[in-house]
Amino acid sequence: MNQHPIQMIPFPIPPQLENDQALLLPLLKTDFEALYALASDPAIWAQHPQPDRWKPDVFRAFFEGAIQSGSAYKIFDKATDKLAGTTRFYDYNPATDSIAIGYTFLAVRHWGTGLNRSVKQLLLDYAFRWVSNVIFHVGATNYRSQQAVMKLGAQKAGEMDMAAPGAPSKPYFVYALHR
Repeated sequence: MNQHPIQMIPFPIPPQLENDQALLLPLLKTDFEALYALASDPAIWAQHPQPDRWKPDVFRAFFEGAIQSGSAYKIFDKATDKLAGTTRFYDYNPATDSIAIGYTFLAVRHWGTGLNRSVKQLLLDYAFRWVSNVIFHVGATNYRSQQAVMKLGAQKAGEMDMAAPGAPSKPYFVYALHR
């Protein structure tokens, strides 16, 4: 079982990433209410290994982990100038020249707009300046996210059990992209 320790990662985290569709800014403690307003929709979490993340106490643990990571972003949709969700870098590993991208969610109104792909492309373009391998951990029943990372060109590289803080271990698929 793999529990992702919450820690600062020794990987240079840029203060902002931006393209035509998305603006990523550091996630701050003061963003909780606005982000929870999006995350409180159970539809977002229906396929997720932690399907009750829409509940305030469960989301609070997720949010605190994001803040403690020092590598989380809030996502803005530039077409609407509205907060759309969050994402982050994690699991930097110099030995494998890799970093993971994940913990991403978008409000349902942003699904199918290309925003997720745009956000992931921003993160990938930046990550590949520093590492040769990017990893995605996707819940085994999260078919929507599996399809999304495969559309980026990621290939399934394995399976593992992981647990979110305070949650039981669940099966995940590991996807990888190589520069």
